[in-house]
Amino acid sequence: MGKSNDIFSDKKVDHVKGSRQFIADEPHIAFHDKRLWTLRELRDKEAHGIAEWEQLRELASAIKSHTLTHLADYLEEFERNATANGVTVHWAKDAVEHNRIVHEILAARGVDTLVKSKSMLTEECNMRPYLEERGITVVETDLGERIQQLDDEPPSHIVVPAVHKLATDVAQTFADTIGTDRNNADPHYLAEGMRQDTRPYFIKAGAGMTGCNFAVAETGTVVTCTNEGNADLSGNVPPLYIASIGIEKLIPKMEHLGVFIRMLSRSALGSPITQYTSHFRAPRAGGESHFILVDNGRSDRLAMDDFWYSLKCIRCGACMNTCPVYRRSGGLSYGGVYAGPIGAIINPTFDLKKYSALPFASTLNGSCSNVCPVKINIHEQIYKWRQIVVEQGQVSFVKKESMKLAGKLLADPKRYRAWSSGAGKALASLPRAFLYNPFNAWGKQRELPEPPKQTFHQWYAANRKQENEA
Repeated sequence: MGKSNDIFSDKKVDHVKGSRQFIADEPHIAFHDKRLWTLRELRDKEAHGIAEWEQLRELASAIKSHTLTHLADYLEEFERNATANGVTVHWAKDAVEHNRIVHEILAARGVDTLVKSKSMLTEECNMRPYLEERGITVVETDLGERIQQLDDEPPSHIVVPAVHKLATDVAQTFADTIGTDRNNADPHYLAEGMRQDTRPYFIKAGAGMTGCNFAVAETGTVVTCTNEGNADLSGNVPPLYIASIGIEKLIPKMEHLGVFIRMLSRSALGSPITQYTSHFRAPRAGGESHFILVDNGRSDRLAMDDFWYSLKCIRCGACMNTCPVYRRSGGLSYGGVYAGPIGAIINPTFDLKKYSALPFASTLNGSCSNVCPVKINIHEQIYKWRQIVVEQGQVSFVKKESMKLAGKLLADPKRYRAWSSGAGKALASLPRAFLYNPFNAWGKQRELPEPPKQTFHQWYAANRKQENEA
């Protein structure tokens, strides 16, 4: 697998080019598509097994709406209660402040090794390179994240960061970096190799770090949901613990947590619950804890009438698992920390020009919205972003002119009927070489549809119209 481009460069993302690279490797795309659709099927099975599933979605969405519309109050409540528990709370307005705070905490205590569990926020802040440039070794302890770290790639999925890789890819990466057998691609062997390589870091690390799935204002508690236990080791073995918390992760009360816990793993992996739901509330005896509340554009998004709903996201990845575009283009093609449908609406809030292509990486079939556990109207937001991209002139000349042509065609019934009838005849009669050419983007990865014998308008004129007249 080739290395991804730097997701933190200012270069405009070319999703089509990135997708083309992924599609060219048939074994990888076939596995990727099948694996993610399996997760979607498992999700459906679990969801259909709970009679109150839709009520849970409504309740979860309502809790998030309430919290986000009272966010300042709950943030202050969380700070008060966490501080009362003995935790030091920090505030970071952006990625720069977040990284500086983490470095200052570590440097003041002479820490040169940090073990951490999976955190999309630290990826968003580009924290690891920042710390490594200042002499601090950062070790990802989630298996998928560690694979991506060793292969110098960002995560391609929110929940399963290395889902685009085959076991043989991992075998090569581990052989080059941690010395496992290059010819042994057995998943159990590779996981054990990772375990043996990583466990010593937990012992010698001066600090551990986790992300945050939910932050409970009522108790000042950080809750993490994992399946490997690495967050527990990161948060409890080293003497110093740091939690990186996006301000949108707040929920008001502990009683609300059960709603989200019931939905998170079912939506993400099709399992009833995560293996470890861990609560970090106070420093252990002789240790210290630091919680960093991070904005990094979230307040700006909260003020966007059409897009603040995306702050409800609980990072389950269900929208990615169901999306036909994501499944067949791979996460790295999105060129940002967040991929798939959720990435198509989050990334443009950071940099519209850079990510202007992502809202067009969708069929607008609405499946992403249908599976979202907190009922984010994802496909509607994607459509709204398309309108904004066009209004701000961020579409290519070819797309702009083709849309103008399509608009004229669709606005004229007679012209549209003539075109559709002629297109059907052309598909049925023209040589294949004429139809499949560089100008036919549809035909590059798929067969053109079988043309119907008659259009709906022709059928209606021949059948229903006669019935009405009779």
